[in-house]
Amino acid sequence: MRVALVGLPGSGKSTIGRQLARRLGCSFLDTDHVIERRVGLSIREFFEREGEDAFRDLEQDVIDGLTQQGESCVLSTGGGAALRPANRQHLKQRTHAVYLHSAPEEVYRRLRHDRNRPLLQVTDPLGRLRELYSVRDPLYRESARFVIETGRPTVAALVNTVVMQLELAGLIPSCPTDGA
Repeated sequence: MRVALVGLPGSGKSTIGRQLARRLGCSFLDTDHVIERRVGLSIREFFEREGEDAFRDLEQDVIDGLTQQGESCVLSTGGGAALRPANRQHLKQRTHAVYLHSAPEEVYRRLRHDRNRPLLQVTDPLGRLRELYSVRDPLYRESARFVIETGRPTVAALVNTVVMQLELAGLIPSCPTDGA
């Protein structure tokens, strides 16, 4: 089984993904880290040198490959992965994609001091997040089987919510409750 996490930059895909993979007993893969290893540069450096189109081409190739692997894994995608129709199709057809839905204001609160997000290095990062959200929210929803509201719950609570959704959908066995 492959579970993919989609959502805005800073919605918790990597943090929740690591914990979810541990909980499910499978590997965790982050598309941005795979890309960085492949090109030997940070995402920010690659963006600056090659531009967004080259990055999106590489990201599409990585997602295509990772979603075809036979092993069970949790896959964290980059915030812009859903921009490409091929990525949305691969995520929808080859994974059980979960949209970690975060309001732009919530993401801004989390990321306001982060200098490693190339798309947010602008004069008005909150305005930029609102723009990204308006374009990407319908694309994330198109890609995903489940939508989880991130809000302010703890990482553990969000992992539990994702696991519960997977259990309810019959994708993983339900854990017995105490006293059952």
